[in-house]
Amino acid sequence: MAAKRAAELIPLCHPLALSKVDVSVEEAGEGLVVTAHVKTTGPTGVEMEALTAVAVACLTVYDMLKSVERGWSSKGCG
Repeated sequence: MAAKRAAELIPLCHPLALSKVDVSVEEAGEGLVVTAHVKTTGPTGVEMEALTAVAVACLTVYDMLKSVERGWSSKGCG
């Protein structure tokens, strides 16, 4: 959903007709790897949409984890 709303969140980012958005979250050691694959049929890049999708996915994971594990958010996110 975030990828489709990038134009509403980022100044000068124009709306695109996205044909596919796929976000994955995988464990990696003591952290997570969040990846977004975004496609469009238009002749333009979709990097802002992919970055927005990853950023919002990370915020969502953080919000969900802090409610389950109270001390988690004080340990840092790096």
